[in-house]
Amino acid sequence: MSKDTEVDMKEVELNELDPEKQPMTADGQAAGGEKNGSVKVKVPEDEVTFTGLSKEELMKVAGTPGWVRTRWVLLVLFWLGWLGMLAGAIVIIVQAPRCKPIPEMNWWNEGPLYQINDLEAFSDGLAGVEAKLDEINKLKVKGLVLGPLHTGQPDKVEALNLQKIDPTQGKEEALLAVLEKAHKKGISVVLDLTPNYMGSPSWFRTGDVGDVMEKVTAAAEYWMNLDVDGIKVSDLAVATSSVDWAKLQSAVQNNSTDNPKKRLLMGVVEGISAAGVSRLVNASDVDLVLSDLLSTKNGGVERIMAMDTLNSQQMSLGWGLGAAQRRQLSKQANTPGLIRLYQLLLFTMPGTPVFTYGDEIGLQAAGDASPKMVWDIEKEPVEGAVVNETAEAERTEHIAVRKWFKSLSDLRGKERSLLHGDYYSLFSSTSSLSFLRVWDQSERYITAVNWGSASELLTLKLAPTEGVELPETATVKLSTDEELVVDSSVSLDKITLKPGQAILLQFPYTG
Repeated sequence: MSKDTEVDMKEVELNELDPEKQPMTADGQAAGGEKNGSVKVKVPEDEVTFTGLSKEELMKVAGTPGWVRTRWVLLVLFWLGWLGMLAGAIVIIVQAPRCKPIPEMNWWNEGPLYQINDLEAFSDGLAGVEAKLDEINKLKVKGLVLGPLHTGQPDKVEALNLQKIDPTQGKEEALLAVLEKAHKKGISVVLDLTPNYMGSPSWFRTGDVGDVMEKVTAAAEYWMNLDVDGIKVSDLAVATSSVDWAKLQSAVQNNSTDNPKKRLLMGVVEGISAAGVSRLVNASDVDLVLSDLLSTKNGGVERIMAMDTLNSQQMSLGWGLGAAQRRQLSKQANTPGLIRLYQLLLFTMPGTPVFTYGDEIGLQAAGDASPKMVWDIEKEPVEGAVVNETAEAERTEHIAVRKWFKSLSDLRGKERSLLHGDYYSLFSSTSSLSFLRVWDQSERYITAVNWGSASELLTLKLAPTEGVELPETATVKLSTDEELVVDSSVSLDKITLKPGQAILLQFPYTG
Protein backbone atom coordinates (compact mmCIF):
# COMPACT_ATOMS: atom_id res chain seq x y z
CA MET A 1 0.00 0.00 0.00
CA SER A 2 1.34 3.36 -0.92
CA LYS A 3 1.92 6.16 1.54
CA ASP A 4 -0.88 8.26 0.04
CA THR A 5 -3.32 5.38 0.48
CA GLU A 6 -2.46 5.08 4.22
CA VAL A 7 -3.17 8.82 4.76
CA ASP A 8 -6.57 8.51 3.04
CA MET A 9 -7.53 5.56 5.25
CA LYS A 10 -6.67 7.54 8.44
CA GLU A 11 -8.84 10.44 7.29
CA VAL A 12 -11.75 8.06 6.79
CA GLU A 13 -11.30 6.66 10.30
CA LEU A 14 -11.20 10.15 11.81
CA ASN A 15 -14.34 11.23 9.99
CA GLU A 16 -16.31 8.26 11.29
CA LEU A 17 -17.54 8.85 14.84
CA ASP A 18 -17.73 6.07 17.31
CA PRO A 19 -21.37 4.92 17.61
CA GLU A 20 -21.36 5.73 21.39
CA LYS A 21 -20.27 9.30 20.62
CA GLN A 22 -22.87 9.98 17.93
CA PRO A 23 -25.55 12.47 19.04
CA MET A 24 -29.03 11.07 19.74
CA THR A 25 -30.88 13.39 17.41
CA ALA A 26 -33.27 13.01 14.54
CA ASP A 27 -30.61 14.22 12.09
CA GLY A 28 -29.10 10.82 11.52
CA GLN A 29 -30.49 7.32 11.15
CA ALA A 30 -29.55 4.50 13.45
CA ALA A 31 -28.92 0.96 12.38
CA GLY A 32 -31.88 -0.84 11.03
CA GLY A 33 -33.43 2.29 9.60
CA GLU A 34 -34.40 3.69 13.04
CA LYS A 35 -33.53 7.18 14.07
CA ASN A 36 -30.88 7.22 16.76
CA GLY A 37 -32.48 7.49 20.26
CA SER A 38 -36.02 6.81 19.01
CA VAL A 39 -38.20 3.88 20.10
CA LYS A 40 -41.25 2.81 18.20
CA VAL A 41 -44.20 1.65 20.33
CA LYS A 42 -47.01 -0.14 18.65
CA VAL A 43 -50.45 0.89 19.93
CA PRO A 44 -53.10 -1.69 19.54
CA GLU A 45 -55.77 -0.56 17.14
CA ASP A 46 -58.53 -2.05 19.29
CA GLU A 47 -57.62 -0.19 22.60
CA VAL A 48 -60.67 0.31 24.87
CA THR A 49 -61.17 3.58 26.82
CA PHE A 50 -63.30 3.71 30.06
CA THR A 51 -66.07 6.25 29.86
CA GLY A 52 -67.96 5.32 33.08
CA LEU A 53 -71.69 4.79 33.52
CA SER A 54 -74.19 7.15 32.11
CA LYS A 55 -76.65 8.92 34.38
CA GLU A 56 -79.43 6.56 33.45
CA GLU A 57 -77.25 3.49 34.06
CA LEU A 58 -76.04 4.88 37.41
CA MET A 59 -79.57 5.58 38.62
CA LYS A 60 -80.63 2.11 37.55
CA VAL A 61 -77.81 0.49 39.57
CA ALA A 62 -78.34 2.79 42.60
CA GLY A 63 -81.93 1.75 42.83
CA THR A 64 -81.20 -1.94 43.22
CA PRO A 65 -82.13 -3.50 46.62
CA GLY A 66 -78.51 -4.28 47.49
CA TRP A 67 -77.32 -0.70 47.15
CA VAL A 68 -80.36 0.65 49.01
CA ARG A 69 -79.66 -1.63 51.98
CA THR A 70 -75.95 -0.67 51.95
CA ARG A 71 -76.75 3.03 52.02
CA TRP A 72 -79.15 2.62 54.95
CA VAL A 73 -76.60 0.58 56.91
CA LEU A 74 -73.90 3.25 56.39
CA LEU A 75 -76.31 6.04 57.37
CA VAL A 76 -77.35 4.27 60.57
CA LEU A 77 -73.73 3.57 61.48
CA PHE A 78 -72.82 7.22 60.93
CA TRP A 79 -75.56 8.53 63.23
CA LEU A 80 -74.87 5.89 65.87
CA GLY A 81 -71.20 6.90 65.90
CA TRP A 82 -72.08 10.57 66.11
CA LEU A 83 -74.53 10.02 68.98
CA GLY A 84 -71.95 7.85 70.76
CA MET A 85 -69.35 10.60 70.61
CA LEU A 86 -71.91 13.15 71.83
CA ALA A 87 -72.88 10.93 74.76
CA GLY A 88 -69.22 10.38 75.63
CA ALA A 89 -68.55 14.11 75.64
CA ILE A 90 -71.55 14.69 77.93
CA VAL A 91 -70.38 12.00 80.33
CA ILE A 92 -66.88 13.52 80.46
CA ILE A 93 -68.29 16.98 81.15
CA VAL A 94 -70.66 15.73 83.83
CA GLN A 95 -68.07 13.60 85.61
CA ALA A 96 -65.25 16.17 85.39
CA PRO A 97 -64.73 18.20 88.62
CA ARG A 98 -66.32 21.61 88.35
CA CYS A 99 -64.17 24.68 88.87
CA LYS A 100 -65.07 26.71 91.91
CA PRO A 101 -66.16 30.26 91.01
CA ILE A 102 -63.46 32.82 91.74
CA PRO A 103 -64.53 35.39 94.36
CA GLU A 104 -64.76 39.06 93.50
CA MET A 105 -61.27 40.52 93.63
CA ASN A 106 -60.21 44.17 93.81
CA TRP A 107 -56.75 45.55 93.20
CA TRP A 108 -55.96 45.73 96.92
CA ASN A 109 -56.59 41.97 97.20
CA GLU A 110 -54.11 41.09 94.46
CA GLY A 111 -50.85 41.99 96.16
CA PRO A 112 -49.20 43.73 99.11
CA LEU A 113 -49.67 47.38 100.07
CA TYR A 114 -46.54 49.43 100.71
CA GLN A 115 -46.72 52.31 103.17
CA ILE A 116 -44.44 55.33 102.95
CA ASN A 117 -45.35 57.47 105.94
CA ASP A 118 -42.19 59.60 106.01
CA LEU A 119 -41.36 60.54 102.44
CA GLU A 120 -38.30 62.53 103.49
CA ALA A 121 -36.74 59.54 105.23
CA PHE A 122 -37.74 57.28 102.34
CA SER A 123 -36.19 59.30 99.53
CA ASP A 124 -36.34 63.09 99.76
CA GLY A 125 -40.08 63.67 99.44
CA LEU A 126 -42.52 63.07 96.59
CA ALA A 127 -39.87 63.59 93.93
CA GLY A 128 -37.85 60.80 95.52
CA VAL A 129 -40.88 58.49 95.55
CA GLU A 130 -41.31 59.03 91.81
CA ALA A 131 -37.61 58.29 91.24
CA LYS A 132 -37.84 55.02 93.21
CA LEU A 133 -41.00 53.67 91.59
CA ASP A 134 -38.98 51.30 89.41
CA GLU A 135 -37.47 49.73 92.54
CA ILE A 136 -40.87 49.57 94.25
CA ASN A 137 -42.40 47.92 91.20
CA LYS A 138 -39.91 45.03 91.47
CA LEU A 139 -41.54 44.10 94.79
CA LYS A 140 -44.83 43.30 92.98
CA VAL A 141 -46.78 45.68 95.24
CA LYS A 142 -50.28 46.66 94.12
CA GLY A 143 -50.66 49.86 96.08
CA LEU A 144 -48.73 52.69 97.73
CA VAL A 145 -50.11 54.30 100.88
CA LEU A 146 -48.57 57.76 101.13
CA GLY A 147 -48.46 60.07 104.08
CA PRO A 148 -50.16 61.74 105.78
CA LEU A 149 -48.91 64.62 103.62
CA HIS A 150 -51.30 67.44 104.53
CA THR A 151 -50.47 70.49 106.59
CA GLY A 152 -51.47 70.94 110.20
CA GLN A 153 -50.32 71.40 113.76
CA PRO A 154 -50.56 68.95 116.65
CA ASP A 155 -53.99 69.01 118.31
CA LYS A 156 -55.06 72.24 116.56
CA VAL A 157 -58.11 71.61 114.43
CA GLU A 158 -58.13 75.20 113.15
CA ALA A 159 -54.71 74.67 111.48
CA LEU A 160 -55.86 71.55 109.60
CA ASN A 161 -55.77 71.79 105.80
CA LEU A 162 -56.27 68.39 104.19
CA GLN A 163 -56.12 69.75 100.64
CA LYS A 164 -52.64 71.25 100.92
CA ILE A 165 -49.40 69.24 100.94
CA ASP A 166 -46.78 70.00 103.57
CA PRO A 167 -43.96 71.82 101.69
CA THR A 168 -41.38 69.53 103.31
CA GLN A 169 -42.96 66.57 101.49
CA GLY A 170 -43.21 68.22 98.06
CA LYS A 171 -45.69 70.01 95.86
CA GLU A 172 -48.98 68.97 94.33
CA GLU A 173 -47.32 68.74 90.91
CA ALA A 174 -44.90 66.18 92.34
CA LEU A 175 -47.81 64.09 93.62
CA LEU A 176 -49.44 64.19 90.18
CA ALA A 177 -46.16 62.97 88.67
CA VAL A 178 -46.12 60.07 91.15
CA LEU A 179 -49.72 59.20 90.24
CA GLU A 180 -49.02 59.20 86.52
CA LYS A 181 -45.91 57.04 86.71
CA ALA A 182 -47.38 54.65 89.29
CA HIS A 183 -50.52 54.08 87.21
CA LYS A 184 -48.41 53.25 84.17
CA LYS A 185 -46.79 50.51 86.24
CA GLY A 186 -50.12 49.18 87.52
CA ILE A 187 -49.60 50.56 91.04
CA SER A 188 -52.47 52.34 92.78
CA VAL A 189 -51.91 55.26 95.15
CA VAL A 190 -53.77 55.81 98.44
CA LEU A 191 -53.51 58.98 100.56
CA ASP A 192 -53.55 58.77 104.35
CA LEU A 193 -55.94 61.54 105.45
CA THR A 194 -55.73 60.82 109.18
CA PRO A 195 -56.55 64.33 110.48
CA ASN A 196 -54.49 64.79 113.68
CA TYR A 197 -51.56 62.58 112.71
CA MET A 198 -49.11 64.86 114.51
CA GLY A 199 -51.00 64.64 117.81
CA SER A 200 -53.56 62.54 119.61
CA PRO A 201 -56.33 61.49 119.28
CA SER A 202 -56.50 61.11 115.50
CA TRP A 203 -59.84 62.91 115.15
CA PHE A 204 -59.06 65.65 117.72
CA ARG A 205 -61.54 66.11 120.55
CA THR A 206 -64.87 64.28 120.59
CA GLY A 207 -66.79 67.45 119.79
CA ASP A 208 -64.61 68.10 116.72
CA VAL A 209 -65.32 64.83 114.91
CA GLY A 210 -68.29 66.16 112.93
CA ASP A 211 -66.45 69.24 111.59
CA VAL A 212 -63.31 67.23 110.90
CA MET A 213 -65.30 64.56 109.03
CA GLU A 214 -66.66 67.27 106.76
CA LYS A 215 -63.11 68.39 105.94
CA VAL A 216 -61.97 64.82 105.32
CA THR A 217 -64.90 64.22 102.96
CA ALA A 218 -64.16 67.39 100.99
CA ALA A 219 -60.46 66.45 100.79
CA ALA A 220 -61.30 62.93 99.60
CA GLU A 221 -63.35 64.34 96.75
CA TYR A 222 -60.59 66.81 95.88
CA TRP A 223 -57.79 64.27 95.72
CA MET A 224 -59.78 61.61 93.89
CA ASN A 225 -60.68 64.13 91.24
CA LEU A 226 -56.91 64.31 90.72
CA ASP A 227 -56.87 60.52 90.18
CA VAL A 228 -55.90 59.30 93.66
CA ASP A 229 -57.09 55.68 94.05
CA GLY A 230 -58.16 55.63 97.68
CA ILE A 231 -58.27 57.17 101.13
CA LYS A 232 -56.96 55.84 104.44
CA VAL A 233 -57.96 57.02 107.92
CA SER A 234 -56.97 55.94 111.41
CA ASP A 235 -59.22 55.20 114.40
CA LEU A 236 -61.90 53.71 112.18
CA ALA A 237 -64.17 53.01 115.14
CA VAL A 238 -64.28 56.74 115.96
CA ALA A 239 -64.80 57.70 112.31
CA THR A 240 -67.71 55.30 111.80
CA SER A 241 -69.44 56.64 114.91
CA SER A 242 -69.87 60.00 113.21
CA VAL A 243 -73.29 60.72 111.69
CA ASP A 244 -71.44 61.93 108.57
CA TRP A 245 -69.51 58.70 108.02
CA ALA A 246 -71.86 57.74 105.18
CA LYS A 247 -70.91 60.94 103.34
CA LEU A 248 -67.22 60.01 103.35
CA GLN A 249 -68.08 56.49 102.34
CA SER A 250 -70.17 57.75 99.41
CA ALA A 251 -67.50 60.26 98.37
CA VAL A 252 -64.90 57.49 98.07
CA GLN A 253 -66.81 54.40 96.97
CA ASN A 254 -69.29 56.16 94.67
CA ASN A 255 -66.89 58.71 93.22
CA SER A 256 -68.23 59.62 89.78
CA THR A 257 -65.02 60.24 87.85
CA ASP A 258 -64.11 58.86 84.43
CA ASN A 259 -61.82 56.28 86.06
CA PRO A 260 -63.66 52.91 86.14
CA LYS A 261 -61.31 51.44 88.78
CA LYS A 262 -62.85 51.00 92.19
CA ARG A 263 -61.57 53.38 94.87
CA LEU A 264 -60.39 52.10 98.23
CA LEU A 265 -61.74 53.25 101.59
CA MET A 266 -59.24 51.94 104.12
CA GLY A 267 -59.40 52.21 107.90
CA VAL A 268 -57.05 51.34 110.76
CA VAL A 269 -58.13 49.88 114.11
CA GLU A 270 -56.02 49.30 117.21
CA GLY A 271 -56.73 47.54 120.46
CA ILE A 272 -59.87 45.76 119.20
CA SER A 273 -60.52 42.04 119.40
CA ALA A 274 -60.90 39.85 116.33
CA ALA A 275 -64.65 39.67 116.95
CA GLY A 276 -64.75 43.47 117.21
CA VAL A 277 -62.87 43.82 113.92
CA SER A 278 -65.34 41.43 112.29
CA ARG A 279 -68.31 43.46 113.53
CA LEU A 280 -66.70 46.70 112.34
CA VAL A 281 -66.10 45.27 108.87
CA ASN A 282 -69.77 44.32 108.60
CA ALA A 283 -71.19 47.51 110.10
CA SER A 284 -68.98 50.10 108.37
CA ASP A 285 -68.95 48.69 104.82
CA VAL A 286 -65.32 49.80 104.66
CA ASP A 287 -63.29 48.17 101.87
CA LEU A 288 -60.22 47.23 103.91
CA VAL A 289 -59.55 47.19 107.65
CA LEU A 290 -55.94 47.09 108.85
CA SER A 291 -55.74 45.83 112.42
CA ASP A 292 -52.91 45.47 114.92
CA LEU A 293 -53.95 41.97 115.96
CA LEU A 294 -50.68 40.41 114.85
CA SER A 295 -48.78 42.91 117.01
CA THR A 296 -50.92 42.69 120.14
CA LYS A 297 -51.58 38.94 120.03
CA ASN A 298 -48.19 37.39 120.70
CA GLY A 299 -49.27 33.79 121.31
CA GLY A 300 -49.75 31.25 118.59
CA VAL A 301 -53.11 30.13 119.99
CA GLU A 302 -54.39 33.73 120.04
CA ARG A 303 -53.19 34.40 116.51
CA ILE A 304 -54.78 31.23 115.17
CA MET A 305 -58.05 32.13 116.90
CA ALA A 306 -57.97 35.57 115.27
CA MET A 307 -57.48 33.99 111.85
CA ASP A 308 -60.23 31.46 112.58
CA THR A 309 -62.59 34.36 113.32
CA LEU A 310 -61.66 36.59 110.40
CA ASN A 311 -60.65 34.32 107.50
CA SER A 312 -64.12 34.41 105.92
CA GLN A 313 -63.73 38.22 105.62
CA GLN A 314 -60.26 38.09 104.10
CA MET A 315 -61.18 40.30 101.13
CA SER A 316 -61.78 43.17 103.60
CA LEU A 317 -58.92 42.42 105.97
CA GLY A 318 -55.35 43.75 106.08
CA TRP A 319 -52.54 42.24 108.17
CA GLY A 320 -49.34 43.90 109.29
CA LEU A 321 -46.71 43.79 112.00
CA GLY A 322 -46.26 47.42 113.01
CA ALA A 323 -48.08 48.65 109.89
CA ALA A 324 -51.10 49.88 111.86
CA GLN A 325 -48.76 52.24 113.73
CA ARG A 326 -46.84 53.12 110.53
CA ARG A 327 -43.75 51.35 111.90
CA GLN A 328 -41.31 48.87 110.42
CA LEU A 329 -41.80 45.23 111.37
CA SER A 330 -38.23 45.20 112.69
CA LYS A 331 -39.56 46.99 115.80
CA GLN A 332 -40.90 43.58 116.90
CA ALA A 333 -38.99 41.20 114.61
CA ASN A 334 -35.53 42.09 115.84
CA THR A 335 -33.49 39.36 114.11
CA PRO A 336 -33.01 38.55 110.40
CA GLY A 337 -34.66 35.16 110.94
CA LEU A 338 -37.76 36.70 112.52
CA ILE A 339 -38.03 39.26 109.74
CA ARG A 340 -38.16 36.46 107.18
CA LEU A 341 -40.60 34.54 109.39
CA TYR A 342 -43.07 37.41 109.58
CA GLN A 343 -42.74 38.19 105.90
CA LEU A 344 -43.74 34.58 105.14
CA LEU A 345 -46.57 34.73 107.66
CA LEU A 346 -48.00 37.99 106.27
CA PHE A 347 -47.84 36.84 102.65
CA THR A 348 -49.67 33.57 103.38
CA MET A 349 -52.33 34.67 105.91
CA PRO A 350 -55.92 35.07 104.63
CA GLY A 351 -56.02 38.78 103.78
CA THR A 352 -53.95 41.61 102.32
CA PRO A 353 -50.37 41.98 103.61
CA VAL A 354 -49.43 45.56 104.50
CA PHE A 355 -45.78 46.60 104.89
CA THR A 356 -43.98 49.79 105.82
CA TYR A 357 -41.07 50.98 103.69
CA GLY A 358 -37.86 49.15 104.47
CA ASP A 359 -39.60 45.94 105.53
CA GLU A 360 -38.49 44.38 102.26
CA ILE A 361 -34.82 44.64 103.30
CA GLY A 362 -35.26 44.24 107.07
CA LEU A 363 -34.54 47.92 107.72
CA GLN A 364 -33.80 48.37 111.42
CA ALA A 365 -35.82 51.04 113.21
CA ALA A 366 -34.49 52.55 116.43
CA GLY A 367 -36.52 54.88 118.65
CA ASP A 368 -39.53 56.84 117.44
CA ALA A 369 -37.88 58.55 114.49
CA SER A 370 -38.43 57.13 111.01
CA PRO A 371 -35.36 55.22 109.84
CA LYS A 372 -33.51 56.41 106.77
CA MET A 373 -34.11 54.07 103.84
CA VAL A 374 -31.04 52.26 102.52
CA TRP A 375 -30.54 52.25 98.74
CA ASP A 376 -27.93 50.88 96.32
CA ILE A 377 -27.54 47.67 98.30
CA GLU A 378 -26.43 45.88 95.13
CA LYS A 379 -23.38 48.12 94.82
CA GLU A 380 -20.32 46.12 95.86
CA PRO A 381 -17.22 47.67 97.45
CA VAL A 382 -14.60 49.05 95.10
CA GLU A 383 -11.82 46.56 94.49
CA GLY A 384 -8.84 47.29 96.71
CA ALA A 385 -10.78 49.61 99.03
CA VAL A 386 -10.88 49.07 102.79
CA VAL A 387 -14.06 47.15 103.61
CA ASN A 388 -16.07 47.64 106.77
CA GLU A 389 -16.96 44.05 107.59
CA THR A 390 -20.00 44.99 109.68
CA ALA A 391 -21.42 47.24 106.95
CA GLU A 392 -20.70 44.63 104.29
CA ALA A 393 -22.46 41.92 106.31
CA GLU A 394 -25.46 44.23 106.73
CA ARG A 395 -25.54 44.96 102.99
CA THR A 396 -25.42 41.25 102.17
CA GLU A 397 -28.26 40.60 104.62
CA HIS A 398 -30.38 43.33 103.04
CA ILE A 399 -29.95 41.66 99.64
CA ALA A 400 -30.91 38.25 101.02
CA VAL A 401 -34.00 39.55 102.82
CA ARG A 402 -35.19 41.43 99.74
CA LYS A 403 -34.76 38.30 97.61
CA TRP A 404 -36.87 36.38 100.13
CA PHE A 405 -39.52 39.13 100.11
CA LYS A 406 -39.70 39.21 96.32
CA SER A 407 -40.03 35.43 96.05
CA LEU A 408 -42.96 35.50 98.49
CA SER A 409 -44.65 38.41 96.74
CA ASP A 410 -44.28 36.71 93.38
CA LEU A 411 -45.60 33.39 94.70
CA ARG A 412 -48.65 34.95 96.32
CA GLY A 413 -49.57 36.74 93.11
CA LYS A 414 -49.45 33.48 91.11
CA GLU A 415 -51.00 30.92 93.45
CA ARG A 416 -54.77 31.02 93.94
CA SER A 417 -54.57 29.15 97.23
CA LEU A 418 -52.49 31.99 98.70
CA LEU A 419 -54.28 34.76 96.84
CA HIS A 420 -57.85 34.01 97.91
CA GLY A 421 -57.89 30.38 99.02
CA ASP A 422 -59.75 28.83 101.95
CA TYR A 423 -58.05 28.70 105.33
CA TYR A 424 -57.80 25.79 107.79
CA SER A 425 -55.92 25.86 111.09
CA LEU A 426 -53.60 22.90 111.73
CA PHE A 427 -51.64 23.62 114.91
CA SER A 428 -50.95 26.29 117.52
CA SER A 429 -48.93 26.63 120.70
CA THR A 430 -47.50 29.41 122.82
CA SER A 431 -44.97 30.47 120.19
CA SER A 432 -45.81 28.62 116.98
CA LEU A 433 -48.64 27.97 114.58
CA SER A 434 -49.49 26.27 111.32
CA PHE A 435 -52.34 26.58 108.84
CA LEU A 436 -53.40 25.33 105.41
CA ARG A 437 -54.43 27.37 102.35
CA VAL A 438 -56.51 25.61 99.69
CA TRP A 439 -58.25 26.66 96.51
CA ASP A 440 -60.26 24.22 94.37
CA GLN A 441 -57.91 22.31 92.02
CA SER A 442 -54.81 24.44 92.71
CA GLU A 443 -51.65 23.59 94.61
CA ARG A 444 -52.10 23.50 98.40
CA TYR A 445 -49.82 25.33 100.85
CA ILE A 446 -48.97 24.80 104.52
CA THR A 447 -47.40 27.59 106.57
CA ALA A 448 -45.54 26.62 109.73
CA VAL A 449 -43.66 29.14 111.91
CA ASN A 450 -41.94 29.12 115.29
CA TRP A 451 -40.96 32.51 116.70
CA GLY A 452 -40.07 31.09 120.11
CA SER A 453 -36.65 30.60 121.68
CA ALA A 454 -36.85 26.79 121.75
CA SER A 455 -37.42 24.11 119.13
CA GLU A 456 -41.05 23.14 118.58
CA LEU A 457 -42.58 19.84 117.50
CA LEU A 458 -45.64 20.53 115.37
CA THR A 459 -48.31 17.85 115.05
CA LEU A 460 -50.54 18.90 112.19
CA LYS A 461 -54.20 17.96 112.47
CA LEU A 462 -56.99 18.92 110.09
CA ALA A 463 -60.57 18.85 111.31
CA PRO A 464 -62.82 16.62 109.17
CA THR A 465 -63.55 18.69 106.09
CA GLU A 466 -65.29 17.59 102.93
CA GLY A 467 -62.91 17.41 99.99
CA VAL A 468 -59.77 18.45 101.92
CA GLU A 469 -57.21 16.01 103.28
CA LEU A 470 -53.58 16.17 104.33
CA PRO A 471 -51.16 13.85 102.50
CA GLU A 472 -48.43 11.92 104.27
CA THR A 473 -45.69 14.17 102.88
CA ALA A 474 -45.29 17.61 101.33
CA THR A 475 -42.56 19.41 99.41
CA VAL A 476 -40.52 22.28 100.86
CA LYS A 477 -41.26 25.42 98.83
CA LEU A 478 -39.48 28.00 101.02
CA SER A 479 -37.56 27.60 104.26
CA THR A 480 -35.47 29.68 106.64
CA ASP A 481 -33.82 26.50 107.93
CA GLU A 482 -30.87 25.37 105.83
CA GLU A 483 -31.49 21.76 106.85
CA LEU A 484 -34.98 21.85 105.31
CA VAL A 485 -33.80 22.05 101.71
CA VAL A 486 -36.09 23.46 99.03
CA ASP A 487 -37.78 20.72 96.93
CA SER A 488 -37.07 18.09 99.59
CA SER A 489 -39.89 15.98 101.00
CA VAL A 490 -41.13 16.41 104.58
CA SER A 491 -43.35 14.06 106.56
CA LEU A 492 -46.46 15.84 107.83
CA ASP A 493 -46.80 13.43 110.75
CA LYS A 494 -44.34 15.46 112.81
CA ILE A 495 -42.46 18.64 111.88
CA THR A 496 -39.73 20.05 114.10
CA LEU A 497 -38.95 23.76 113.74
CA LYS A 498 -35.91 25.36 115.31
CA PRO A 499 -36.19 28.67 117.18
CA GLY A 500 -37.14 31.52 114.86
CA GLN A 501 -37.64 29.22 111.86
CA ALA A 502 -40.40 29.24 109.22
CA ILE A 503 -41.31 26.90 106.39
CA LEU A 504 -43.76 26.92 103.50
CA LEU A 505 -44.80 23.47 102.25
CA GLN A 506 -46.59 22.54 99.05
CA PHE A 507 -48.58 19.52 97.90
CA PRO A 508 -50.69 18.99 94.77
CA TYR A 509 -54.42 18.68 94.25
CA THR A 510 -55.24 15.01 93.75
CA GLY A 511 -58.99 15.05 93.06
